[in-house]
Amino acid sequence: QVQLVESGGGSVQAGESLRLSCAASGRGFVLKAMGWYRQAPGKQRESVASITGSTSTNYADSVKGRFTISRDNAKNSGALQMNSLKPEDTAVYYCMVVTSLNDNYWGQGTQVTVSS
Repeated sequence: QVQLVESGGGSVQAGESLRLSCAASGRGFVLKAMGWYRQAPGKQRESVASITGSTSTNYADSVKGRFTISRDNAKNSGALQMNSLKPEDTAVYYCMVVTSLNDNYWGQGTQVTVSS
């Protein structure tokens, strides 16, 4: 089992920044990939960014150039740096990891609210 703890959400004004963090803990696991998803009220959960290894990244078109995903393999942790936030970025953000056994684990979610 892998436990994920997210932190860093909050309320900001449009144009400001937030940094979300995700820390994985447990026994005998190896992280293969990490991703961030978000779910706004009344909408389906969507992928925001993902990283495989240390440098292979993918981003949703809506966040390209504004968000940056990173991970620290040694610490089994990762982060999502969110700059130039927009009101449409308001959502609950979830960290998700994939282990080397292809098991998926989700964090509890952290609220991000961006006001105009």
